[in-house]
Amino acid sequence: MTDQSFKFPRFFVTAPSPCPYVAGRFERKVFTELKRTDAPEMNEALARIGFRRSQNIVYRPSCDGCNACVSVRVAAGAFRPSASQKRLLRRHADLDVRACEPWSTQEQFDLLQDYVGARHPAGGMARMDAFDFADMIEHSPVDTIVVEYREPAAPDGTPGRLVGACLTDKQSDGLSMVYSFFAPDLPDRRGLGTFIILDHVVRAGRAGLPYVYLGYWIDGCDRMAYKTRFKPVELLGAHGWRRVAP
Repeated sequence: MTDQSFKFPRFFVTAPSPCPYVAGRFERKVFTELKRTDAPEMNEALARIGFRRSQNIVYRPSCDGCNACVSVRVAAGAFRPSASQKRLLRRHADLDVRACEPWSTQEQFDLLQDYVGARHPAGGMARMDAFDFADMIEHSPVDTIVVEYREPAAPDGTPGRLVGACLTDKQSDGLSMVYSFFAPDLPDRRGLGTFIILDHVVRAGRAGLPYVYLGYWIDGCDRMAYKTRFKPVELLGAHGWRRVAP
């Protein structure tokens, strides 16, 4: 994308609230709406300086005295899976992966509830009902898909069980993984969350797209450590994106 002739919108800042990642600190976010005809271009421009999309809102942390949240993206064209990542790709190679139009389904919502209940029971997503979920999936002003991961179809053609899904924005410079969720307790499907990221990175690389955006990472936060295991990874700092040595 080279045309950035649009005008940036007005930005707002949220009131401070307890940080969910760093104990004893408070978070604030700067945000704006994507509601004009140039929403895709604006979303991409803001993604490159660390913003994330949620429905028709884009935001990034703007916390007093803290810059722990760092935007992360994987350099898909240069990506080389580790030995354990190769094993994971082989383990789940039988899954049927499809890019679907962004329409919510009951099956997706049931899977989300299972995932959130097991992995993030105290998080904000735990309060999401079916209508909230539909808003998240369907209300996007940019080019968005839902990538579904299903087990193999039955002999009669009946689709297999849905075991993973990811709401993904398609950008000119790559894929932005807005939110992913998966079956949390299947013994034969361990590592599904990592596999979904691997699948995005591999597919972006094959399509000639340079990056997969993974959101924010905090050094020392165990819940986010997985985001820097996809090499090479780039971190956004005061002087732009820099690639971290393997």
